[in-house]
Amino acid sequence: MAIFTYKATNQQNKVVQGNIGSTDKNSAVSALAKQGLKPITVQLETGNKPKGGFGPFKPKVKSSDLVIFTRQLSTMVSAGVPLVRALNTLQRQTENKAMEAVLDGVVRDVEAGASLGDAFAKYPDVFSDIYINMVRAGEAAGILDDILKRLATQVEKNATIRKKIKSAMTYPIVLLVITVIAFFGLMLFVIPRIGSIIKDLSGGKADLPLVTKVMLAMSDFMVQRWYIVVAVLVITIFLLRRYLKTPVGKYTFHALILKAPILKNLVTKIAVARFARTFASLIGAGVSVLEALRVTGRAIGNEVYEKELARAADAVKNGQELSKAIEGSPLFPAIVSQMLAVGEETGQTDTVLVKVADFYEEEVDALIDSLSSIIEPVMIVIMGSMVGLIAASVMGPISNLTKNISN
Repeated sequence: MAIFTYKATNQQNKVVQGNIGSTDKNSAVSALAKQGLKPITVQLETGNKPKGGFGPFKPKVKSSDLVIFTRQLSTMVSAGVPLVRALNTLQRQTENKAMEAVLDGVVRDVEAGASLGDAFAKYPDVFSDIYINMVRAGEAAGILDDILKRLATQVEKNATIRKKIKSAMTYPIVLLVITVIAFFGLMLFVIPRIGSIIKDLSGGKADLPLVTKVMLAMSDFMVQRWYIVVAVLVITIFLLRRYLKTPVGKYTFHALILKAPILKNLVTKIAVARFARTFASLIGAGVSVLEALRVTGRAIGNEVYEKELARAADAVKNGQELSKAIEGSPLFPAIVSQMLAVGEETGQTDTVLVKVADFYEEEVDALIDSLSSIIEPVMIVIMGSMVGLIAASVMGPISNLTKNISN
């Protein structure tokens, strides 16, 4: 749900203004009309923007800052500190300028009478759908402190998985970048000089191997037509990124990832772990099953899983149990449906799914460690093979020509 700022006239023709929560602008206009208001302007409220910086240097709220804020707010609410005072205290003590700006807006909205969940909803870049829905459920049930503890654990677990994946991929990415730089360096600066040496030694009449001819031709093209190479690379990257931002592109990319030999197992385990923990947190907070499935589908970060959970939600809406709806799905291991069935029978779905999440998060940790030990030597072999192929393709002919000259 988004928050819209409106200016309208009431039945006494007086201008009033305020905020209203709605799914889109048309719905907000309809809701105002039902209240007897005639809208003058209705604009999406984007919240306070952190000041200073731009692009990658713009201040951002890190996941660690969000975890600390959530845990501290939970502690203060549990101790009976009034919500506004707790938010003011956390705003003053935070060292993150972006978080300070966000909390300033949250405090002002709460003081104006908005609920904490609605105040958070103005900052979707900081507070996710899961976060907002769980806070709203906690406020409705009067268990905000308990919900905030669950949220802190949720955010911390997600941050831990992301950090481990980034750590595991850092070394391979560095090697890949070095390999690409080395390739272009050799093709642009080294191969042309070696080609000149070969021509000088042979007088331009040497019968070179096919690999050498291909390398020299590629090098000559890149040196003479470098602007075409740059243009093709830039256009390709631009079009690819644009395509991946479309719904079809996202779905295709995510489907390909789930079919990749090495990545398939890792992505599946991460998705199942996120599903189990997120769905358990939402159900434990009192969110309805259908709403929990919708939010969880978006939180997993994979369009294929989101579509599968949407299908499961339709089945649940028609009266089928969730365990039956996902049973037999290739995206969910059999243990997930079986554990869900146990949770549905005992009325402890959230508790059971937390155990499933713990299990798969441990599996993700072990798999990341094993993949790291495999990817690093593979990347080194690829890099060495590329450099070795280029060296052999040009050094071999030079060696042969040198022998012929000496004879």
